[in-house]
Amino acid sequence: MANRILIVEDEKDLSRTLEYSLKKDGYDTICAATGKEALDLVCQEPVPDLVLLDIMLPDISGLEVCRQIRSFKSTSDISILILTAKGEEIDRVVGFELGADDYVVKPFSIRELKLRIGAILRRQQNSKTTSKATITAGLIPLNRTTQSTVVAGEEVSLTSLEFRILDSLLANPGQFMSRDDLLKKVWGDKSGVRSRTVDVHVNRLREKLGSTNQLIETRRNVGYRYNIPNPEH
Repeated sequence: MANRILIVEDEKDLSRTLEYSLKKDGYDTICAATGKEALDLVCQEPVPDLVLLDIMLPDISGLEVCRQIRSFKSTSDISILILTAKGEEIDRVVGFELGADDYVVKPFSIRELKLRIGAILRRQQNSKTTSKATITAGLIPLNRTTQSTVVAGEEVSLTSLEFRILDSLLANPGQFMSRDDLLKKVWGDKSGVRSRTVDVHVNRLREKLGSTNQLIETRRNVGYRYNIPNPEH
């Protein structure tokens, strides 16, 4: 089945260009010109695998659309790639803090955009097809099938990137992973993503882990590790 992509863009010419190019590559596409329309479509079956999301929309900010997509359990694991004319680092950081998987600044080449889409969808598919369904290290269980963990008895959904970060840390308990290690493991060697992005996603992951977040240890100028809990404490 073809991957389904929701294009959220109010510039009609650009929206048509993206739709034509993605359909030519075999993707199933749907389009929205406003934030409200996007939020309605993202909840309809079949749920999109990825959302191309413009920030500057006529009604609701794309960042608010991103936040709402991430806030609902049924849509929280949909991949989001932000399209915007805003290229300052603070704008990228805000987008990542709200849960975006990647960020492309206008004007961009369609070829580059499609490469980034392909990379995101491959990461997403790899996460879903990992052979071992569940990995547990100490107090943190990670379900690889549903990309979720359990905090205080409640299931917590993770985004694709949060899942891959936690999966990497749990698979190497007690070992520090540098930001570069995580960039290569989670985003891939040619992602173009900055190390600051790792910090943003780890912070979001910690928020979701609640009372167990202290198990993700940071060491300045070294990186992150899953700190195996001592059973005697």
